[in-house]
Amino acid sequence: MGLENKTAIVTGGGSGFGAGIARAFAARGASVMVADIDAGAASRLADEVGGLAERVDVADSASVAAMAEAALDAWGRVDILVNNAGITHLPAFLEDVTEEDFDRVLAVNAKSVYLTARHLVPAMKRAGRGAILNVASTAGISPRPRLNWYNASKGWMITATKTMAVELAPFGIRVNAICPVAGDTPLLKRFLGEDTPEMRAKFLATIPMGRFSTPEDMGNAALYLCSDAAGMVTGVAMEVDGGRCI
Repeated sequence: MGLENKTAIVTGGGSGFGAGIARAFAARGASVMVADIDAGAASRLADEVGGLAERVDVADSASVAAMAEAALDAWGRVDILVNNAGITHLPAFLEDVTEEDFDRVLAVNAKSVYLTARHLVPAMKRAGRGAILNVASTAGISPRPRLNWYNASKGWMITATKTMAVELAPFGIRVNAICPVAGDTPLLKRFLGEDTPEMRAKFLATIPMGRFSTPEDMGNAALYLCSDAAGMVTGVAMEVDGGRCI
């Protein structure tokens, strides 16, 4: 599952699951661009893994275009794209989520996949190869109440993964997704509503393996799906969730 001589962009790569994926890729030989809306976090992680840092707003077309241009200028190609950047709204009844929060969740979690495809798939087609990984969620498979629009955005991402896989396969481009359960990342407090020992225990009770997903878990799964070892794997939404969706 080596990535020697491969180039990879990881959005939301400055922290959490994205940082775990960036570290795993770099450890296996890839040149990594750490792209994040937090420029400081991107720079720190890029320095750690010997990669490139790029500030990007994945919901903004001009910003995504600039990210793609920077990567292509630096490397001449992009072998791997990881759409990891994501947000959620606070737990609430579906009718109480504000329109602003709805728009932001769909822009960051769904529109971003369209924008990165728009600006990077043409170069992958020219190269005749590529791997795209969308970081979805167990919420898109087994939704729970009060995160309705977040659940829907991740379900969208899973469907987008499958339809992208079918369309892009003839061009040598594979598209897969991973579906983590919640992890001890900056988003955890927003998933739980409040980060207390009691809320953590209640959530962990729903995971048969009894722990949260870790950045290392996501890094290992991403490494497989984006490597040549998974050369016949496309359109998969892999659950990396300790049994949560069973």
